[in-house]
Amino acid sequence: MALRRIRPMAWPALALPFLALPFTVRSAAPAGPRFAVRVAPGLATGPLDGRLLLLVSKDESQEPRFQIEDGPKSQQAFGIDVDGWAPGTTATFEPGVLGYPLESLHDLPSGSYTVQALLHKYETFHRSDGHTVKLPMDRGEGQQWNRAPGNLYSTPRKVTVDPAATARVEITLDQTIPPIPDPPTTRYVRHERIQSDRLTKFWGRPMQLGAIVTLPKDWALHPNARYPVLVHHGHFPSSAEGDGWRETPPDPRASEAQRQTQAAAYQFYKDWNGPNFPRMIHLLIQHPTPYFDDSYAVNSANHGPYGDAITKDLLPMIEQQFHGVGQGWARVMTGGSTGGWEAFGVQVFYPDDYNGAWALCPDPVDFRSYRSVNIYDEQNAYYYEDNPFKRTPKPGYRDYRDHLYSTFEERNLVELVLGTHGRSAGQHDAWASVFGPVGSDGYYKPLYDKLSGAIDPEVAIYWRDHYDLRFIMQRDWATLGPKLRGKIHITSGTMDNGYLNNAVYQMEEFLGRATPSAESEIIYGERREHCFTGDTEHPNSLGSRTVHQRYMPAMAQWIKRTAPAGADVRSWVY
Repeated sequence: MALRRIRPMAWPALALPFLALPFTVRSAAPAGPRFAVRVAPGLATGPLDGRLLLLVSKDESQEPRFQIEDGPKSQQAFGIDVDGWAPGTTATFEPGVLGYPLESLHDLPSGSYTVQALLHKYETFHRSDGHTVKLPMDRGEGQQWNRAPGNLYSTPRKVTVDPAATARVEITLDQTIPPIPDPPTTRYVRHERIQSDRLTKFWGRPMQLGAIVTLPKDWALHPNARYPVLVHHGHFPSSAEGDGWRETPPDPRASEAQRQTQAAAYQFYKDWNGPNFPRMIHLLIQHPTPYFDDSYAVNSANHGPYGDAITKDLLPMIEQQFHGVGQGWARVMTGGSTGGWEAFGVQVFYPDDYNGAWALCPDPVDFRSYRSVNIYDEQNAYYYEDNPFKRTPKPGYRDYRDHLYSTFEERNLVELVLGTHGRSAGQHDAWASVFGPVGSDGYYKPLYDKLSGAIDPEVAIYWRDHYDLRFIMQRDWATLGPKLRGKIHITSGTMDNGYLNNAVYQMEEFLGRATPSAESEIIYGERREHCFTGDTEHPNSLGSRTVHQRYMPAMAQWIKRTAPAGADVRSWVY
């Protein structure tokens, strides 16, 4: 294996600290404030299903619905499920309702707060596996409950809270989040959508895939050229500009930070059209699911056949429409974090259909390090239990100095408040829904109990056999090895905020001794946080803006070098 371990002097990126508060679920106190929520007349025509959230804030800088996170500035949220909630009736939040960061309404200190309620709507799916489930359908926002078109919310209002009071505070959902307008098409950027027969059959209703296509310079002037494709994986992309592309200079009226971001995006546009930049099709895929802002680009028992839908249906359609080569040797992938796992995972699951994965700061690629949890050898995801006299919490989020900002438990409990049955669209629910089996109720079968942290060993084995990339590669290396030789490239910061570097270390151990040789590449950034992309000279915030300029030339050379005899490696070089 040609392994490159680069550990330069540290240049830490800005930390994104996350909240660390004690959180122990207990029985509800008998007293405490109560909030009664109803829907304004005319805002709903029939019964409603969804997650009703009560949001309580001391921060007046923006609406409470935009202030719920697992970071240090998070305000308070409480959640209840509503099923067939009839307009005109009231849903009540009482002290027994689970909240985050504080567990109960009883725990709210006396004082003045801004309160807001929001209903995250669910849709009923009659899946082809025989299960009927209620989940939030994405409506163009990328599974963001606080921005999803059609969700109902209340106008924020000031209230005074007294934990000893028994009177109810009345709240009315009187607003509807409007639809999101389509982004514009330009000379370079096209927006495509297809209805996927595979996904439609699985979910029992029409399901679509989207693609944001950035075309090479002078594409229209070279109708006989056939181009390689770079698939850029990651969280839901709303537009090319939102993903680092800009066709005009920075707006002088924007803030300094905005101008810097715009300048980097405009530089990418200029480099893309430069004389020596590789002429390739750049593809961003829109594949949000009812569980998350993307599918992880693989087939899943809970999400459906997204891997086949993307690789066998969407990608060939894009290649045919925009003059792609249309063969595996002319397709490469990259992405960071979620996109890093996707690029790596898709390369493993479809080894002949792609010719290289540049997996940047990937999500866990070895579940012996599922962040800070070994899902196979440990019995609890939240606590170390090898000492009968104490329970030490497992970490969830840190900075480059190893300062702990949240525990693994806290990062899961906020998701539980935002949605039961894995419907929070949070990161841990996303992994569990992709990697896990279907439960008897039709929702994913949890790897661990959200309240206690107890790990289900049978589910852990399912995760291992189906999605643990290191395990699968090691198990099937005799077949996979020759197909993946030279195709795996990984970057990771040694102080990844979510401890994702530990799984990369374990993947490195396997790749280093694999026979036949993996000829992989791994670049570490010493004391770098998430998401280190391989730029050892600049902070992460700058390095992430030059990913394509740094990697696409190498990708193009690799494609030329590994192309089969007689393949077209000239028409797209101009």
